[in-house]
Amino acid sequence: MKYGLLTYDENKNFFNVGDNIQSLAAKQYLPKVDMLLNRERLGDYKGDPIKLIMNGWFTHNIHNWVPSENIDPVFVSFHMNNTAAPAMLSEKGIAYLKKHEPIGCRDQFTADTLKSKGIDAYFTGCLTLTLDSYKVDDSERGDDIYIVDPLYSYPRAEKVFYNTKITIKNILNGSAFKLGKKDTHVKKFISKEVLDTATFINQEPPSNTYTDEEKFAMAEDLLSKYAKAKLVITSRIHCALPCLAMGTPVIFVNGFDSFVDSCRFDGILELFNRIDIDSKTGAYTSNFGLEGKITNDTIVKNLEKHHDLANALKEKVTSKI
Repeated sequence: MKYGLLTYDENKNFFNVGDNIQSLAAKQYLPKVDMLLNRERLGDYKGDPIKLIMNGWFTHNIHNWVPSENIDPVFVSFHMNNTAAPAMLSEKGIAYLKKHEPIGCRDQFTADTLKSKGIDAYFTGCLTLTLDSYKVDDSERGDDIYIVDPLYSYPRAEKVFYNTKITIKNILNGSAFKLGKKDTHVKKFISKEVLDTATFINQEPPSNTYTDEEKFAMAEDLLSKYAKAKLVITSRIHCALPCLAMGTPVIFVNGFDSFVDSCRFDGILELFNRIDIDSKTGAYTSNFGLEGKITNDTIVKNLEKHHDLANALKEKVTSKI
């Protein structure tokens, strides 16, 4: 049997290293990687039979769903976004998923959506919860605090001015005039001393710059950094979930107010120490008793609610490979 690993299309300006982190989570279970398969072109595959772990977001290319018959899929941590579901759950799409049921879903929203179509589906959580293979001894943990894309759903230049059409739209709807909102809201819950000394990381580097090998190396490097961190503050689930797996104290910053985003988190958010932001006012609450702002002395202990999900995922994937 041959084994494949997912790679991903870039958009015009950037790509998401979190996708590569998800692929690293899948790679742990493969005896070898014979081929990289692009998530958006699985329907075009015409090679030898190949086994592929189908974890992550599906799909941006709804017109190329369903995958090739030559792909033997392992459905765990599968996310079907609400924007793609109407097209993916055509008669052909439903038949494909029923053929490979039960479908292990990354979030409860996906599981419920599939079940509403008569597809046997269940919640697994994300495969990145099993990245404890990157965990280091606590003696290697340093004093680094990483702030990783906090409130990235807020207006930001690379999204507001993505192209001419979107620029005009964002000027008309007012988003172009809210570029400072993220910094204003972040300063409400993170102290100046932390903002001045922490390392900021962007998990969406420029597109058309790196090879697949370089992207995976970048993902490996980020996991190595997070594994040794004193604290990670992030709005990226594919930073926060690996941190849980590696035992790194992590605070998830939830300022999402669109269903496109929030549907991804159904069943996941309760795993985190969390700060919830009112995206209009910047007012915030926490579920871990934060008083005032996050400082260099802030200590959080992960909730450790993820272990049952992680153990079940390991067992399920190992049995299918």
